[in-house]
Amino acid sequence: MRRLFKKGEIVRNKIDGKVVEVLRYLKSNWVVVKSFDISSKEVRVNQVREDKLSKAA
Repeated sequence: MRRLFKKGEIVRNKIDGKVVEVLRYLKSNWVVVKSFDISSKEVRVNQVREDKLSKAA
């Protein structure tokens, strides 16, 4: 499996357009990402498929 993103890399979520940070990879192209919610001022951790992410500009 070729990994498209490195740990700590900043990427964009194609689903909601948020900028997230890659924390680690799970099996078969699932990625654990961290994002910051400005309205509630908290850090959120989600699992997203690798094909739903793109490089942030």
